[in-house]
This record gives sequence, structure tokens and C-alpha cells, in this order.
Amino acid sequence: MYDLIVVGGGPAGLAAANAAWQKGIKKILILERDRELGGILNQCIHNGFGVKTFGEALSGPEYAYRFEKMLEDTGVEVKTDTMVLDIDDDRTVEAVNPTDGFVRYPAKAVILAMGCRERTRGAISIPGTRPAGVFSAGTAQRYMNIDGFMVGKRVVILGSGDIGLIMARRLTLEGAKVLACVEIMPVSSGLRANIARCLDDFGIPLLLSHTVTEIRGDKRVSGVTVQKVDEHMQPIPGTEQLFDCDTLLLSVGLVPENELTKNADISLDPRTRGAYVYENRETEKEGVFACGNVLHVHDLVDFVSEEATFAGEAAADYILNGERPRDCYRVTTSGGVTYTVPQMIRKDSGMKLVNIYMRVNRRVRKGDIVIRAGETEIARYHKENLAPGEMINTALPSVLMQKAEGHDALEVALEETE
Repeated sequence: MYDLIVVGGGPAGLAAANAAWQKGIKKILILERDRELGGILNQCIHNGFGVKTFGEALSGPEYAYRFEKMLEDTGVEVKTDTMVLDIDDDRTVEAVNPTDGFVRYPAKAVILAMGCRERTRGAISIPGTRPAGVFSAGTAQRYMNIDGFMVGKRVVILGSGDIGLIMARRLTLEGAKVLACVEIMPVSSGLRANIARCLDDFGIPLLLSHTVTEIRGDKRVSGVTVQKVDEHMQPIPGTEQLFDCDTLLLSVGLVPENELTKNADISLDPRTRGAYVYENRETEKEGVFACGNVLHVHDLVDFVSEEATFAGEAAADYILNGERPRDCYRVTTSGGVTYTVPQMIRKDSGMKLVNIYMRVNRRVRKGDIVIRAGETEIARYHKENLAPGEMINTALPSVLMQKAEGHDALEVALEETE
């Protein structure tokens, strides 16, 4: 039996396994479905990773390599090219690979770190034909950075997620003409730094409150129709623009990779599409933890590693000391806060500070994040320059939760102050 099994060998899985090892857990197994560790980082050749974690800007492969080197100094076991099929109620992990065939691995604890995937054209239902030249932004990134193929010469990007913004710059540097980045929302879903460095610096227009309403072409994309949308996200007649292009990239959001989580009968939050978790990242199933983009989509890989390190340490604590009582406060949201992680905070968490991560649904220049229990204000934090594309972290001292005695829920709200 393993003490800990980590499902996924990307940035979250690597950080979680390393943290658990450092806390004294010595029988650890990482199961990774790809042929090598690193996950999506292997195709992210641009720099900017690791500023928070290592104090320097690294490329994706360099960042992954730093964590792989850490594991070389441990006894953590790794099995790549291994697909996890199910997790039983007793935390036995069922997996298959070409070498071992079908295998069952019992474990005292499991960490889910499967990452996320891109939403596709089918998820957003763009009308038109189905010619070659329509790619998700991540697929185009892999073709260019791993396989060495140029995906197109005249490109329109639908969606302003960070992968799409980065690909706008990448394509331009390789000689393509990026005609526009089209975003259906009135604000971008990407980081402001990426908008500046990947669009503004290259003169690529960002069309907010616009969407692609038709894909044209037979064997290959020959153009797309772009229209302005109203406040209900419906195309406005008479606003059509035809872009003559041979490629359409879709950067329309990321979805946590949670089929395995659902199969294990672990409840998912419809807002994050990740598991409901306690403050230590344990799911509602005892001994099963979740972290990284499989839990909620992060802005930066540094934040993924930070959360995964915390989850690895929490899993180690569970293995060494057993389960904590599950009497908890449910966390609800209002006033423009779209979700929080965690969604549950134990009344006896054993932690001095509980970090609450959240996102808001609009741009706010100045505002307060307010935490209440009923009519009682627990804490208030002033924030500036809030945006939907940028995650917020608020550290709540556990001592303040004494004000919530007699209540079963904490409400997290956004109040604009300007």
C-alpha cells in the first residue's frame, strides 16, 4: 500500500508530491497519463513562470524541470504513460499502462491534480461549416512549440484568455498576421499584463463585446463573420464584419478535468467545476484532496504550485494524524463575488490563517471584500483594481471566526467604494 498517490504529474502534482515528502511521507506514487512529467508547461516556451516561486522568470519547461529535479532527491515513485480509471471508496486507485496492464494501487490518501482542458467550438456552438483551420489555442500552441508546425498565416482569435493572448504574440513573432482578438464579454478574461505585452505591443486590436457568428470556408477556413453583441450576449444585426483569414483560434475558457472526480462520486461546485473542498483542500470524500487547475482555474502556475504545496502538506498531516472533525462553516457569495475556494471552513481547522481565493464578475476600481456571519461582520479587506481575470486571495485569521459562533455559514461579498 502507498501512503499517498498523486494523480497527475503536472505543476500541481509535482509540487504536492514534493511537499508531502518533505513532511515525512515516504511511500508516494505519481501517476501521469502523458509520457513525461510537466503537463502543459512543456509546450509553454515563453518566459514569465516562477517569478513568485523562484524569484526569476523561467520558461514553462524550465519551471517544470526545477520541480522534477527536486523529486530526483526523493524516493517518490513515478509511473508515466499511465491512465487512471477510477478511485474506489477505500482510496484504491485503478490504472492501466502498457507495461503493467491493469493495476490497483491502494493508498491512505489521494491527491487529485489532473489540471484542466480547453473549451471547444462544440461547447460554444459557432454556426458555419467545419473546415480545417479551427484550433483551440492550446492545440495550436502544441503544434507550433512541440511539433514545429505553423498553423496559419492570417488569424482571428476568439476569446481573450491568457493562452489566446500568448498565442497572438507567438504567431506574430513567427510571421503570421493576427487580425483581431474577439471577446464576447465587455472585459477581457486575461491578465492585464498579457493584454499589454501580447496585443498592445504588437498593435493587435481587442474587440470587446464582439463574437464570431459564422465560420466560412469549405476545405479550409476562408473567413469569419464577427458581430457586436448586446447586454444579453446576442448579436446585433447590422454590425457584421467579415475578416479574411485562414485560421480561427478558440481561447474561450478552461474547464477543470474532473471526469475522474465525478466517477469517484465527489461533489463538484457548478461555479468552479472543481470539487467542493475544505480549507485544507480535502474533498467531501475522506482522504481525497484536490489542488491546482482541477480544483479551480488559476492565473499563474506559481499559484498552482503554492496551492499544491499546501495540499501536499495537508495530505501528509491527514496520513500522520488522521481526520479532523468536519463540523464547518459553508461559504456563500454575493455582491459580485462569483465563487470562493474553499467552499467549507472547519470550525476547528487548526490553522492560524485561512486563505480564501475568489473571483469577481466585473471590474472594480476600489472595493471592499466583506465577510459576514448573518448580520455580524467578521472581516473587511480593501482591494483596488479588481478584474474577473485576476484571482483574489484574502487571508482570514481563524481568531476572527469566533465572531461567527452560532452560525453555520460565512458570506463573502464585494462592496464597491468608488
